[in-house]
Order: sequence, then C-alpha cells, then structure tokens
Amino acid sequence: MSAVFKTQEAQFEPLTEERLDEVVRIEQSAYPQPWSRGNFSDSLRSGYQAQLLVADDAILGYFVAMKGVDEVHLLNITVAPPHQAQGWGRVMLDALAIWSRGQGAQWLWLEVRVSNARALRIYQQHGYRRVGERKAYYPAPQGRREDAVVMSLRL
Repeated sequence: MSAVFKTQEAQFEPLTEERLDEVVRIEQSAYPQPWSRGNFSDSLRSGYQAQLLVADDAILGYFVAMKGVDEVHLLNITVAPPHQAQGWGRVMLDALAIWSRGQGAQWLWLEVRVSNARALRIYQQHGYRRVGERKAYYPAPQGRREDAVVMSLRL
C-alpha cells in the first residue's frame, strides 16, 4: 500500500515509546527476522541515537545507532516497504554520518546480511567498505544462522 503525501518534505524526529507500535509493525513487514519491541525499548533506555524519518506524520523509515569512543555502530536502519527505492535510505545514512561527525566519531560501522544484495550495494555506493565477516551472526529461518558482512566508513 502506497501513501500519497501533500508535500515531499520529510523531517527527522526522535523515536519515542509512543511510536514504537508503528515502528514494530514496519519492522515486521520489512524483515523475516525483525527486531522485537524489546530490542527497540532497550535501545531507547540505553540512550542510543534513534531517529524517525517522517512526512505528513507517516514514518518513512528509522535508524538506531550506538555511539562508542570514536565510532558509531549502526544497529538498525529500515525504510518502510511502501517507501523503499525512493532514496530515503540514503537520506538516513547522510543524517547518521552528519550526527556521527558531530559526536566526534571517526568511523561508522555496521553489519548486513550476506544475502541482502540491495543493502550491500547502497552501503558501497555510500562509501562503506567491506572489512570482514561474522559467521552465523543473524538468525535465519528454520533455526539456521546467516553470516554478516562487516562494513565501515571513515568519517
């Protein structure tokens, strides 16, 4: 289902507990192995950077990132399925890089499923480089595990 917006203006706002039900619905529609409500709640309680990208009060996407000493680790970035392939993922990656630089980070890190060719391509186009793999990192269907590609971006 696709939504038509009065404007193409989008803005960032902090992810709050009040919008978690919407975020969890998007997460479940976007992934076969989604984050749980508890994953999001724990991230908020831990003070992680959690932002929504919204237009006309509809959530286009969101990201959650954890700040370290001189780096930021992207934990989750999701574009709502009706809004995918419209450039919103790149907008969120740009916003994350700007915020990270403002925090004094020198590196951005992330993991992505080896099977997620679309995300791998977007990250590589954005300047991220493959630096390794984590074996059996992600849960997969039927109790199996999937490897992750580790990527980094020098800020």
